[in-house]
Amino acid sequence: MKIIIAGAGDVGFHLAKLLSYESQDTYIIDFDGDKLEYLNNHLDVITKKGDATSIKLLKEIGIDSADLLIAVTESQNTNFTISVIGKSLGAKKTIARIDNPEFLHNCEVDFTKFGLDFMISPQELAANEIKMLLNQSSFNDTVQFESGLFNVMGTELSYKSPLVDLTVKEAKQKFKNVDFITIAIKRENVSQTIIPRGDTVYNLDDQVYFSVPNYSIKDLYPIIGKEQFNIKNVMILGGSSVGEKTARHLCEDNFKVKLIEKNKEKAEALAETLCDTLIINGDGRDLELLEEENIREMDAFIAVTGNSETNIMSCLVAKSKGVKKTIALVENMDYIDISQTIGIQSLINKKLIAASNIFKHIRKGGILELANLHNIDAEVFEFEVKPNAKVTEKPIRDLRFPREAVFGGIIRDGKALMSYGDMQIQSGDKVIVFCLPEAISTVEKLFK
Repeated sequence: MKIIIAGAGDVGFHLAKLLSYESQDTYIIDFDGDKLEYLNNHLDVITKKGDATSIKLLKEIGIDSADLLIAVTESQNTNFTISVIGKSLGAKKTIARIDNPEFLHNCEVDFTKFGLDFMISPQELAANEIKMLLNQSSFNDTVQFESGLFNVMGTELSYKSPLVDLTVKEAKQKFKNVDFITIAIKRENVSQTIIPRGDTVYNLDDQVYFSVPNYSIKDLYPIIGKEQFNIKNVMILGGSSVGEKTARHLCEDNFKVKLIEKNKEKAEALAETLCDTLIINGDGRDLELLEEENIREMDAFIAVTGNSETNIMSCLVAKSKGVKKTIALVENMDYIDISQTIGIQSLINKKLIAASNIFKHIRKGGILELANLHNIDAEVFEFEVKPNAKVTEKPIRDLRFPREAVFGGIIRDGKALMSYGDMQIQSGDKVIVFCLPEAISTVEKLFK
C-alpha cells in the first residue's frame, strides 16, 4: 500500500511511526528539513522536502499510484488544496485535517466531488474524548466499541483495590461473577507495556486496562477500589476551539459549565455563542479567582489552554482543592507517558487522537475501529471476521496468537461475549483485540 503524508508535524509523525511497524510504502512531504531528517533517522519512511501542493513534486513521488493521500499540515486551506490536487492526479483516497465546523457538519456541499473523501478535526475529536472521560468518572481512559456494548477502560490501582498483589488468575477466580478481561498493564518506571498472563501480578499504582461488556461496568468499580460518582459541575480553563466545543457538548447533556478565558475579546465572543455556559474573563492561574468561582464545588476541571504546562499545573491546583476529576490537554507527546506519575487523572493530546483516527483508514483485515490508549504505545482494534478467516479455525486457546496481543471480547448478533479460551470465533463476529505494534501484521493475517 502506497501512502503519502503531507505534513511532518505531530500528526504526521505519529502516523509515520505507526506505519513504520509494517511494510507500507510511506512518503512524507514537508518544508522543514530538520523534521524530515529526524524522521529519516528514526523511521523507515521516504521523505521529500518541498511544497505538497506542487503538482511537479506530487508527480515525482508517484501520486498517480498512491492508495492514500493524507494531508495533515497546520493549515486547513493547504490540506484542502493538497487533497483536491492529489485526487485529480490519481490518488485513490484522500483524508484531510479540517478544523472548520461548517465543513465537518455541512450537508449542503458534497466535498467528495472536490476530492476530499474524509475530513477529521483534532479539536472535535478531543472534545468528544473529554466528554467520554467525564461520563466514566473513575477511569482515566475509556474507549467504546459498538456504542458502548464493549468498553476498554483504564485506571490506576490504589491501595483500596482488592486486585493489588493478586495474580490475574487469582483475580478471575475471586471475582468469577464479574465479566472482565485485563488486556494491558503499564507499570511505573517500566517502559514496556505488559500483556498480562495468568501469573502476572497486579501491583500498587499499576495503570491497568480492562475490556468490559456494558453490563459489567458497575461491578468493576469495587474491583478497582473506587466509587462511581456523577459529574455535574464542570470548570473549563481556556476558550480555545477545544474548550468551546467541549462546553457546547457538555451543555447539550445538561452539565453546568463555567469557562474561564483570559482574552477579553474572545471571552465576549464566547459569551455570545455559548448561551448556556457561564463565561468568566480572567486568568485561570489566579488562585483567588478560582476560589471566587467556587473551584472546591466543581466535580471536574478541564484545562485546554494553548500552553501544556499551564494546563498541567492548573489541574494539579484543582486537584489540591478537592476536584475529583481533572483533564489536561497537552501538545507535547512526551507528557502523555507521565500522567500517572504526576497525579492528573487524564492527559490527552488532540494530534495523537487524530492520528489514531486516521490510522484506521489504513488498516487491513476487516478493521472496523481503531483506538489509541493514552499511556501506552499500542492499539485496540475491532475486527469484523471474514468467512474462512484463520481465526475461525480453532478455539481461541489453540490459535497461534502472538504473545504481544490479547483478545478483549466478541460481539455476536448484537450481544457482548467474553473471549475466553474455549470460545470459537465465527464468521461475522466483531472481535476486540489489544495489540502491541510488533504484532499488528501477524494479527491482521489471522483475520484474513
